[in-house]
Amino acid sequence: MLKTFFLQNRSYRRFIEDVDIPISDLKDMIEFVRLSPATANLQPLRYIISNDPETNEKIFPALNWAGYLRDWDGPVIGERPSAYIIIVSENLNPSMCDHGIALLAILLAATEKRYGGCAIASIKRDILRKNLQIDEKYEIPLVIALGKPAEEIIIENIKSGEDVKYWRDANNKHHVPKIIVDELIIETHQKKQKAD
Repeated sequence: MLKTFFLQNRSYRRFIEDVDIPISDLKDMIEFVRLSPATANLQPLRYIISNDPETNEKIFPALNWAGYLRDWDGPVIGERPSAYIIIVSENLNPSMCDHGIALLAILLAATEKRYGGCAIASIKRDILRKNLQIDEKYEIPLVIALGKPAEEIIIENIKSGEDVKYWRDANNKHHVPKIIVDELIIETHQKKQKAD
């Protein structure tokens, strides 16, 4: 079951925009984070959540979509996210991995609710801060775009050293290369089996 969620948990960049995500569902996603580990249990992250179309219109222009797709400026009207979760922190030490843990918790919670999401770290932070009047005391490590997926994503198995750039085919299906597990493990120390 968990592997199914991981397989369905892709970086979706096109959505069915008019499918609403209730605030209660967004809060449920934050509940998954609340129950997750945090560095030294400091719990440094805070969240700005939106399912409001007017607020979403202020968030969208501050985001850079799909760096490998040079000829695509992001989802068009009708394919944009119906909700966002913006992760902020007053004191996020670079050695802390809390925003990564939060990201995975949110995306898996979204997958369980049959939504999809995309983590965006390429953010025009000054624009986002101004548009939403985010206090200067907060760093903004990630924005998570959320909605009902409107695209098919296909995982392509590759070996180390092969091209990792994602692409879209002639049918507009999104292909994502992923290095196979045996290429990711650099050493194995296996318990010796006792002879019979």
